[in-house]
Amino acid sequence: MQQKISIVDLYGTNVFNDAQMREHLPKRIYTELQHTIEEGAELNASVAEVVANAMKDWAMERGATHFTHWFQPMTGITAEKHDSFLTVNNGKAITEFSGKELIKGESDASSFPSGGLRATFEARGYTAWDCTSPAFLREDSAGVTLCIPTAFCSYTGEALDKKTPLLRSVEAINKQALRVLRLFGNTTSKKINIYAGAEQEYFLIDRELYKQRKDLIFTGRTLFGAAPPKGQELDDHYFGSIKERIANFMKELNIELWKMGVSAKTQHNEVAPAQHELALIYDTCNIATDHNQLVMKSLKRIASHHGLACLLHEKPFAGVNGSGKHNNWSIGTDDGQNLLDPGKTPHENAQFLLFLVAVIKAVDMHAALIRHSASNPGNDHRLGAGEAPPAIVSIFLGEQLTDIFEQIEHGEATSSIQGGKMKVGVNTLPVLKKDATDRNRTSPFAFTGNKFEFRMVPSSGSISGPNFVLNTVVADVLKEFADELEKAEDFTTAVHDLIHKTYVEHKRVIFNGNGYSEEWIEEAAKRGLPNIPTMVDAIEALTYDNTIKTFERHKVLNHLELQSRAEIHYEAYIKQINIEARTMIDIASKQILPAVVKYKSDVARSLSIVKEVGEDVSVEQKLLHDISENIKLFYHNLQILEEETEKAHCLQCDNKEQAIFYRDHVATAMEELRKPADELEMLVDEDIWPFPTYGELLFNI
Repeated sequence: MQQKISIVDLYGTNVFNDAQMREHLPKRIYTELQHTIEEGAELNASVAEVVANAMKDWAMERGATHFTHWFQPMTGITAEKHDSFLTVNNGKAITEFSGKELIKGESDASSFPSGGLRATFEARGYTAWDCTSPAFLREDSAGVTLCIPTAFCSYTGEALDKKTPLLRSVEAINKQALRVLRLFGNTTSKKINIYAGAEQEYFLIDRELYKQRKDLIFTGRTLFGAAPPKGQELDDHYFGSIKERIANFMKELNIELWKMGVSAKTQHNEVAPAQHELALIYDTCNIATDHNQLVMKSLKRIASHHGLACLLHEKPFAGVNGSGKHNNWSIGTDDGQNLLDPGKTPHENAQFLLFLVAVIKAVDMHAALIRHSASNPGNDHRLGAGEAPPAIVSIFLGEQLTDIFEQIEHGEATSSIQGGKMKVGVNTLPVLKKDATDRNRTSPFAFTGNKFEFRMVPSSGSISGPNFVLNTVVADVLKEFADELEKAEDFTTAVHDLIHKTYVEHKRVIFNGNGYSEEWIEEAAKRGLPNIPTMVDAIEALTYDNTIKTFERHKVLNHLELQSRAEIHYEAYIKQINIEARTMIDIASKQILPAVVKYKSDVARSLSIVKEVGEDVSVEQKLLHDISENIKLFYHNLQILEEETEKAHCLQCDNKEQAIFYRDHVATAMEELRKPADELEMLVDEDIWPFPTYGELLFNI
C-alpha cells in the first residue's frame, strides 16, 4: 500500500524558514536577524557567523554536501557555483561554512550580460546574501545542495541582475505608501508589502519526439510545422481530465515544490492541446519571483523524469494558443490590510480610491515602460494574436468601480453597484453570490477584486521586471500624492479633489471592452495610447527621460544601469533571432530539402511508370507540379534567408539598428521560408517527412 503524504508535514521541509531559524539560532541572534529582515537594519558580521554555522548544520542533517549562491543574472535564468562544506586542515577533513561565505560570493561579472557596464578584462562581481528570501535545499541527481538567494552586482556597485532592482523598488514603494497611510491616520502599520502571484503556463510533449526536432532543441519553438487536422477548436482540452502520465508528472512536481516552500496551488489543462497551467499562492514579490524561477527550473527537470519535455516558450506552435504568465500584483501592510481591497462600500473608501488612482496614473504615464517589462522575442508572436492581451496597455476596472469614478467626475460618489445573488434555475443547486463585476480576459492589466492582474507577462520570463517597474512607477505617483497632501489644510477635501483630478486626467487608459476588436485599436490611437507591437519597439522606453528621472529619483536604477539593460535586451533579441534563422537554415538545408527532393524523384518515377502502361497520370502530374513549385519557392526563400542573415551578422552599426534589421528583414525572411515548407509537409509522404509533425507532438502523450 502506497504511503500517504501529508501536505502540511511536507511543506517547507527543505526551507531554512522562520520555524527552523527559531529552532537553530540563539534567541538574540534570531531577534537581530529578524530585525534585519523586517526593518532593513544592517546585518552584523557576528550574527552572520552564527547563522552560517546553524544553516550548515541544518543542511548537512538533511544530506547537503554543497552550498551555492543562487542568483538571477540578466540572462533571464538562474546561475550558481557550487562549493562543498568540506575543507582539509592538517590532513584532516572537516566541514566549514563561515559568515563571510554566507554574506558574499564572487563571480565573473564580465561573463554575464552587462550591457557595457563591465569590460571583458574587468571580471570581478559579487553575490550578496538576500536574507529576506529564505535559503532552501534542492534535491537532484547532484545530491542535496544548500541554495542561498543572492543579489549580483559589479565591482563598482551596478546591478547586474534581476533581484537588486526588485529589492530597491520594494523599499521605494514602502517609503512612499507609508507616507500616504500616515496622512489617513494609520500609525500602526510599520511596513508595506508588495504581493505577487504568478500563473505559469507551459507545454508538455514526448521527450523522444522533442529530441527529433532541432528547432525545439535550439530555440524552444517550432520553426516549421503545418496545422494538424485537430487543434483547439473543440475547446475539449481546457479544464479536461488530466492524462495519467501528466498527472504523475504533476504529482512529483508538487512534492518537490512544496518541500522547497513553493506554494503550488492550482493545476489544470489549458486551452491548447498539450498545454497546462500551474498557479501559486500569493507571497511577497521578492519571494514570489524566486519561487517562479524555481517553478520554471523544476518544470523542465521533472518533465525529463517522465519521458517528457517542458516548453516554456511563448509560442512553441503556430496556430494554437501560446503561453503567458499572469502576474497578480497587490499592495498590503505588515498588519494585514490590503490597500487595494475596495470593501463593501468602495465609494466611501477614500484610501482605497486614492491608491487605485495612483496605479491608474502610473500605468498611463509609463505605459510604454510597462509594455517593455513584458517583452521578449517569444512574446512578439503572442501579444495581440487573438489569444493574449493586445500590445496596447490599458486597464480594466469593471462596472462597479467605473460607475464610482463617473459619479466622482460629475460630483459626489453616493453608491456602489452590488453583486447580489444569482439563481441558476435549478432548485437543487445553491444560490450563488454574484460578483459586482465580470472579468475581462482581453485586458492586459485588469482589476480583479483586490489586486491587479498583469496578463502580458511572457511565460519564459522572470516576473522581476514587471514587478519592479510597477513598484517604482506607483511609488513615484504616491510620492507626488504625499507631497501634495502633506501641505493640504483640509485633508478630506484635498483627497477628494486629488482623486477627481487624477481620474479625469488619466481615464483614457481605462477600457472595459473587447481588447481584441479592431475598433479598440482605432479608439486607443484616438486616446493617444501607445501601440507597441514588438520587443524592439519597446526597449527604447528604458531610456526615456521620464523613465530615467523616475528610477533615479527612487534609487532603483541609475541612467547607466537603465542604458545597460537596453543594450542587453537589444543583444538578446539579436542573438535569439540569429539562432532561430541559423537553425531554420540548417533544418531546411539538411533535412527538408533532401527529403522533398527525394520524394519528388519518387513521384516522377511513379508518373513515368503509370504513363508507360497508358493509365491516367493527371493526379501524379498535379502532385509533381505542386511539389516542384513549392520546392522552387522554398529554395528561393532559403537563399534569401541566408543572404539576410549574413547581412545582419555583418552590419556595422549599434545594437538598436541591428535589432531592427533582424526584425524587419531576417524575421520576415523566416516567415516566408516557412510558408512553402508547411505546404510541402502536406504534400510529402509522412514516412519521408524528416521530423515529427504537429499532430504527433501535440497529441502523442
